[in-house]
Amino acid sequence: MGESRINRRTMLTAGATGLALTGTGLTSLLRPSGGGGASPASYLSLRRVERVHSRARGRDLDLVTMLPRDDVPDALPVCVVLHGLGGDAVGTHKYGFGAQLVSKAALGTIPPFALVAVDGGDNYWNQVRAGDDPMAMLLTELPVWLRERDLGDRPFACVGVSMGGFGALHYARMRAERREPLRATAAVSPALITSWEVMRTRRIFPSREAWAALDPLHHPDAVGDTALGVWCGADDPFVTGTRRFIGMTQPAVAHIGPGRHTTDFVKGVADDVVRFLGAHVP
Repeated sequence: MGESRINRRTMLTAGATGLALTGTGLTSLLRPSGGGGASPASYLSLRRVERVHSRARGRDLDLVTMLPRDDVPDALPVCVVLHGLGGDAVGTHKYGFGAQLVSKAALGTIPPFALVAVDGGDNYWNQVRAGDDPMAMLLTELPVWLRERDLGDRPFACVGVSMGGFGALHYARMRAERREPLRATAAVSPALITSWEVMRTRRIFPSREAWAALDPLHHPDAVGDTALGVWCGADDPFVTGTRRFIGMTQPAVAHIGPGRHTTDFVKGVADDVVRFLGAHVP
């Protein structure tokens, strides 16, 4: 897909297909909660799952679009959602951001914007193997896919969970370096690891130097002027790295509250996350 223009009206009239393709994927680091985290029917009907081909990743993958309502303007601002380790784009609905978006837009407490998620693999949203570069996909291919769907082609914000939190901070850095800065970046339960000895066991980066070149803790100021929001559970295994990052960057929102590295924690802060993102809609 991607050769023909697919407008938002086509997406909405294909609601039955979108529902049929709804999956239950979760990140391996975020344990699923009982009941599957049911979402309002109005939210599900505005969620569209499509298959697109990524040259940067060398494969077909899912592109998930979540709209606040069915009567939104063209060039709707977009916030990209980055999933965690072992997760995928379809599974991001369990974070609760989409349901909060629909609810808040209906109440008029935030301007309307779209959430868009893509499959990024398990390599911390970076190129580990030749021919699979999820960061290049976000920077060069995602804008094309958004433009084809009558959405704003440059995401104004990014929210990432767990490994996706690491990826969101790196994406913000890349956008700043390209002089296309994000307005806001939200990192929820970010997988910020404080030692190479631990990181090397994940077999993601070939060397300490390669990890240090990309690790947000080594480059706290690299996101430029983007507004930062950080949320993490006090009993999360990544809370040490998260506290360190908060101390380095003094983000606009810094929340360390009760909770562990679970979907329950993410859903519990989704209201605050979407409110933060909504405050930075262009």
